[in-house]
Amino acid sequence: MSESNPTIRVLVADDQSMVRAGFRMLLAREQDIEVVAEAGNGLEAVRQAARVHPTVVLMDIRMPELDGIEATRRILATDAAARVLVLTTFDLDEYIYEALKAGASGFVLKDDPPEQLIAAIRTVAAGDALLSPTVTKRVIEQFTRIPRPTPPPKELDDLTAREHEVLHFIARGLSNSEIGRELHIGDTTVKTHITHILQKLDLRDRVQLIVLAYRTGIVEAADRDRRTRR
Repeated sequence: MSESNPTIRVLVADDQSMVRAGFRMLLAREQDIEVVAEAGNGLEAVRQAARVHPTVVLMDIRMPELDGIEATRRILATDAAARVLVLTTFDLDEYIYEALKAGASGFVLKDDPPEQLIAAIRTVAAGDALLSPTVTKRVIEQFTRIPRPTPPPKELDDLTAREHEVLHFIARGLSNSEIGRELHIGDTTVKTHITHILQKLDLRDRVQLIVLAYRTGIVEAADRDRRTRR
């Protein structure tokens, strides 16, 4: 593997040995992906992550000794460059929301097609978040039930008017192409705006933008402004 395309180092954390073996066999076929460690519980996942510094952690939520949510939190506290993909057996698992708050970059179902899992690993390894529009809407529903607002960061003042619009649409669960249609701009321009927003707010990915928008009440404020302008 060349320097420009380094190998994606994966840590598989799941309390079922057969599941770990299945993932290892599946990923062994991919030239750009290497399983560098396994963990059978959350504490072991934290220890292994500190030892091998994985690019991506496949993290089961329900594990003994330390659940996947707390393990995710601890891993990212010491290695902000790591990316966590949550593994779950149920679509829209009740813990997904908490895992995303803990810093996970997305989630995959254990019974997803193999090519979907592999694509997900490559997506988050590249620094993108993996959150489908359906899941985004469910996460948003959860956010509407939590106490707000948290004071918004002062860095929000650094965003341009267009960047505020893009942030609002991201928080509403729109894809890049949908945002482009709403604002009459191209996908590349949307991606550029998102990159600038992430840099200005010092956030890692789209998921963190959604968390910020709802915890601070930014979306509700934008909605009020839109209604006022009408």
